[in-house]
Amino acid sequence: MAMQAKTRACRALIPGSYDPVTVGHMDVIRRAAAMFDEVIVAVMTNDMRAYVPGAAVKQYLFTMEQRQQLVAAACADLENVWVISSSDRLIDLFDAVDASVIVKGVRSETDYLYEQKHALWNRGHNPRAETVYLPADERLDDVSSTRVRRAIEAGEPLEGLVPAQALALMTAFLQGGTC
Repeated sequence: MAMQAKTRACRALIPGSYDPVTVGHMDVIRRAAAMFDEVIVAVMTNDMRAYVPGAAVKQYLFTMEQRQQLVAAACADLENVWVISSSDRLIDLFDAVDASVIVKGVRSETDYLYEQKHALWNRGHNPRAETVYLPADERLDDVSSTRVRRAIEAGEPLEGLVPAQALALMTAFLQGGTC
């Protein structure tokens, strides 16, 4: 049986709130960039009210525009990666950008179980919406946006937690700059 020529780029969508982007996020983004023709990193609002009535609204440290700029700075050297922002539901964005697959990084069984519920909901509403999980590099298991926000609150150094390409911009945002 002859293989048919590929007629469509394999486009991965990597959604997240990225508040802020971490070296763990970048590990997943870089690995996905090596696996797929195109990668769209979507900085999103994580509003669970669309899925869970009465859910609390997440409070962000950085605005969506700032989060998008931070991720774009961190991804600047990746030629097949585009960074966008969206307040849409993931399943709607999946179709809007003509994605082939959703990519999610998972650090633990707890992460997997959380992401699996979303993946099943997404596929239930769009049979084309498959989710691929990339396990975190074990050296980055303890890196999370929550940990970075706590380090910021405590005045701790961010090196090793935040991509170097985004650190100066993040510092400017934290000091009230707009860049």
